[in-house]
Amino acid sequence: MRQAGRYLPEYRAVREQAGSFLNLCYDPELSAEVTLQPLRRYDFDAAIVFSDILIVPQGMGLELRFVEGEGPVLQTVSDAASVRALQDGSGSPAFKSICNTLSRVRPRLLGHQTLIGFCGAPWTVASYAIEGGSSDRKIARQVAEEAPDWFVELIARLVESSTAYLLAQIEAGAEVVQIFDSWAGELPGHLRERWVIAPINAMVETVRREHPGFPVIVFARGFGDDHVKVARGTAGSAIGVEQGLNLGALLEALPAGVAVQGNLAPEMLLGDEDAMVAKVAELVNSMPIDRHIFNLGHGILQQTDPDRVLRMLEVIRGVDGGQP
Repeated sequence: MRQAGRYLPEYRAVREQAGSFLNLCYDPELSAEVTLQPLRRYDFDAAIVFSDILIVPQGMGLELRFVEGEGPVLQTVSDAASVRALQDGSGSPAFKSICNTLSRVRPRLLGHQTLIGFCGAPWTVASYAIEGGSSDRKIARQVAEEAPDWFVELIARLVESSTAYLLAQIEAGAEVVQIFDSWAGELPGHLRERWVIAPINAMVETVRREHPGFPVIVFARGFGDDHVKVARGTAGSAIGVEQGLNLGALLEALPAGVAVQGNLAPEMLLGDEDAMVAKVAELVNSMPIDRHIFNLGHGILQQTDPDRVLRMLEVIRGVDGGQP
């Protein structure tokens, strides 16, 4: 969850050098550098390529910029004409740039470290395209409820381009891919199968046709008990889980062999150290090591002390069953 970021002074130095967030994303050497920085500091078990979920719509031809203090501003899609104007993204400079980053990172990893690629899920990316950036997603949810033809086609186009993007990342060296549906939980239950589970399943099926058995992690944030439906409906190898859910109970309900990824609250890294240590130890000790990827329940917070991350890792690797 956002391994590289503003909590690390070395990241801030490279970000200043790049001049803008998108410049950093699209400079393969600088992007490779910030991808590797957390591994140098902490010896994590995997590198997550530095990128953004809005690379896909930009690769499809939508204008994108990031405004300091505001976030992403994305060209909107609101009717059949704007959907028809979208490109497929395959071979776009945006996709090629991120793949160049992956190809630079892979040879620099140690033997025990894995390279992870990722993309946003169709529903979450569509919500940004409909709203034009960060928002309360009220308009996007209403469109999903009404399901006009242009929205159905938008989701289909996003499935196609996002899958092509994942396949390109795999060819560039990714050994695992993650699909992030950050706003999945905002859809009511009766829409979740159609707009979250089915599109992600279509992506996973295509990846597996090209690369049988390839590991795919699916994170449908905010799904609660519906994470079991995500596991069964998408055939994900692992299910990312937000903070606050009981991983042990979820694991018992998941299909055999499906792992869970999560779910320490990022805020735990800001508070009392003893409380954090106790919570980390409880989480690790409650889960079988062969079906649990330790992670946060969401992105690491900017205010996090880097030394607190190190302390967390010491606990993970030192409690019963913990190992690098």
